[in-house]
Amino acid sequence: MSIELIGLTEIPLVNQNDDICEIIKNALIKQDLSLKHGDVILIAETLISKAEGNFINIDEIIPSDEAIEVAKKCMKDPKLVEIILQQSNEIVEVGPYFIVTETKHGFVCANSGIDESNAADGLATPIPVNPDKSAFEIREFLENEFGEEIAVIITDTQGRAFRVGAIGTAIACSGIDPLWVRVGEKDLYGRELETTEIATADEMAAAASLIMGQTDEGIPVVIIRGFSNFDGLRNKNSDIKSLLRPKEFDVFRK
Repeated sequence: MSIELIGLTEIPLVNQNDDICEIIKNALIKQDLSLKHGDVILIAETLISKAEGNFINIDEIIPSDEAIEVAKKCMKDPKLVEIILQQSNEIVEVGPYFIVTETKHGFVCANSGIDESNAADGLATPIPVNPDKSAFEIREFLENEFGEEIAVIITDTQGRAFRVGAIGTAIACSGIDPLWVRVGEKDLYGRELETTEIATADEMAAAASLIMGQTDEGIPVVIIRGFSNFDGLRNKNSDIKSLLRPKEFDVFRK
């Protein structure tokens, strides 16, 4: 059993109003690649935000009194803090150089997912406004173009509670369930699994980030080929919501 990770190296720098669907299609053609049944296309969220014009000019921001106070605690630019607050539902925790928030999408992450890397000077890119919708549209286009059933996952880089370092994380998906519920299956000793759920979309996002990188690699799109349970998790109406832990079960916020 094996899987293959294929980075698309022919993706240009993306600007507002660029067509991501056509860009991915053309990159595949330039690399003499086609899509196969069960391929999962992973796309860095910054690519989506740039194309959709979802960026903020930091210099134009006027920080609120709250942003100024929070900035003193986390030692960040008050203007950037104001952007983080505007993109959040609530502040979960403030620490040195970070603000953990719940974003308007429901993600709990550092700095509301605001990204300054791989963006022009003075600009910040928030998480795409509706990443599940973007994933759905890209998947439908590519399936129509290549005539194969595939999935699309949009990824971000986020930290984790009690672990050092960032990791690729899924923030949207289409065409496949992001959560693999294995309750009722049996382990090697015949014991029935009672609670096991696998965040498959996050596992794929983490694998893809090994190729995407975080600096100047310039590979924001990766294909995962050979995932054996694609058909078992196939869902044309999927979204990321099943991976979001309800607040009442989030012990880290109690």
